[in-house]
Amino acid sequence: MSPAAPRIAVVGSLNTDLTTFVDVFPRPGETLFGNSFHIGFGGKGANQAVAARLCGAEVTMVAKVGSDVFGEATIKNLKALGIDSKHVQPVEGVSTGVAPIFVEPDGQNRIIVVKGANDRLGPADIDAAAADLARSQTIILQFEIPLETVYHTIRFARSHNIRCILNPAPALPASIAKLCAADYFIPNETEAELMTGMSVRSVAEARACASALLKHGFARVLITLGARGSLLADASGATEIAPYAVTSVDSSGAGDAFIGSMAAFLSEGMVEREAIARASLYAALSTTGIGTQQSFFARGAFEAEWARRSA
Repeated sequence: MSPAAPRIAVVGSLNTDLTTFVDVFPRPGETLFGNSFHIGFGGKGANQAVAARLCGAEVTMVAKVGSDVFGEATIKNLKALGIDSKHVQPVEGVSTGVAPIFVEPDGQNRIIVVKGANDRLGPADIDAAAADLARSQTIILQFEIPLETVYHTIRFARSHNIRCILNPAPALPASIAKLCAADYFIPNETEAELMTGMSVRSVAEARACASALLKHGFARVLITLGARGSLLADASGATEIAPYAVTSVDSSGAGDAFIGSMAAFLSEGMVEREAIARASLYAALSTTGIGTQQSFFARGAFEAEWARRSA
């Protein structure tokens, strides 16, 4: 690893993904046959950590797993990818988080997350990892861990002058006052709607929603809009970032690919607009493969595609 590699810490979830591919989603009370099934490593925290690692960052993971086979395999996977897992602790008598995922032929997915050990990650675990967190250039957070831990970590990042990227996923009611110290607030349309009570079904509505979030105290709001790209808003105004066209087969983990790669690009010192544009392509490319982490591009392959598209 190059000594110049950026340091990123991810405080978040570790899940085992149980993915079923179906022609259509079943109706209430209906049983259907699926086409295929896959077990993989996931969790928004883990996915974002893997994306950042594949993009060249040194990554530390702060998380909890259960005392089960999924937990053992999860830690082994992190180590195999070169992610520092010394702050990933097993919890006795609790399952590792799991995420049953159902995917239709067009790539649309529905996910149910059972948090398990993720719910045991507390503020004390952040304090225990403080020395490693303090060496990070960027800390990434999501909502698959207790909100009190999210709030505590944001305060830690602010007090240590560390860039904090907050992805409020999955959508949950939360205290904006306790979140707005994060440097980047990056929801998708659904999450932005829940946080503000405002509709986000067009770019114009996204602009209005982002403006409302800025008024609540966020410094930068980046609303991801799927196939419509994303919208970045700060005190200077709002800018649309165009999407990249790909043939999508599975959109699972695309948002995590965006967050993790953006963190790596920003931490390398890239200007904001380029980092976001690159993250948009990285996320789009992740949908061309099946699964979450296994569909993420290594840096070399990504750079080749970035150069081809830029040309």
